[in-house]
Amino acid sequence: MKTELLGLRHEQLIELCLQAGAKPVHAEKILASLFRYHNTDLTAIEGIPLALANFLAEHVSTFEPECTASQLAEDGTRKLLLKMPDGKEVETVLIQGPGRLTQCISTQVGCAVGCTFCLTATAGLTRNLTAAEMVAEVMAGQRFSDGNVRNLVLMGMGEPLHNYADVAQFVRIATDPKGMAFSPNRLTLSTSGLVPAIYRMIEDELPCNLAVSLNATTDEVRDRVIPINRKYPIAELMQAVRDYIKARGNKRVLIEYVMLAGVNDSIADARRLCELVAGLGCTVNLLPFNPYPGAIYASPQAAAVSAFREVLVDASIIAVVRESRGRDISAACGQLKTETVKRRKKSA
Repeated sequence: MKTELLGLRHEQLIELCLQAGAKPVHAEKILASLFRYHNTDLTAIEGIPLALANFLAEHVSTFEPECTASQLAEDGTRKLLLKMPDGKEVETVLIQGPGRLTQCISTQVGCAVGCTFCLTATAGLTRNLTAAEMVAEVMAGQRFSDGNVRNLVLMGMGEPLHNYADVAQFVRIATDPKGMAFSPNRLTLSTSGLVPAIYRMIEDELPCNLAVSLNATTDEVRDRVIPINRKYPIAELMQAVRDYIKARGNKRVLIEYVMLAGVNDSIADARRLCELVAGLGCTVNLLPFNPYPGAIYASPQAAAVSAFREVLVDASIIAVVRESRGRDISAACGQLKTETVKRRKKSA
């Protein structure tokens, strides 16, 4: 079985060059072809020896996922449905912001965490994505945007830390100056709270930012909203966050808080949230829930969101209310579930 070239780090590609009797410098030429020019045709790489080209043809492969659907929202958000080599499909989203383009990357086909506010969770988990497939998502985004993607967020389909090995490989490829060359400060990994994997991130010094989906201030509520809380309750999760910040002093943690009407949006919740993040220097993203057909939750009133945020600001906590992007094409937070596939089934 051939090795997938898109899933190799620079040092691994150097090893292949050495095995082929070629100089290590050719690894940089190959990576430049892949990531600067978004070219996956190994035969079109100029300046590499014939022996190396033949070796690569025998030992590695590349692929471009087929884009089977593309939707453009009124606010400029674009959602792509990408088909992987085995026919499985995932969604990735291009989000236009002030002076920057952010791509939301999926790390699994589906998700096993089962957050009760999340549409993706209703699909269950099919399989993990490989590092190469995640790299291919980025390359697809770069082709659609003429190379303008500047920020990456692992907040698409799946729980990144349930797929730790491939996600870590992807992060290192994405942030390698000789690879995809994204700044570690422009790559954010979001987790629902897998405590042991957060400590693994600390140990591995994974070069990215960390975002934690808290979404509740008591275990009773979080058990219902994010069932994994029953295994890793809030106290353990927040201790992991404190340890992460202490160990990675130059890294701040983003706290994500999906606001659900009548569930976690009270003033008492806001005060408890202040206590949980006090002294950590965290930024809190407040995300009013995006309703979808069949959802068991509702979006809070604007007045409730404003009052909640005011409590945090009064406690000197940076709190930002995030506007939902791509809501009209089901590309907003928690809405990725390959809606195109659902429509195909209905019309079959």
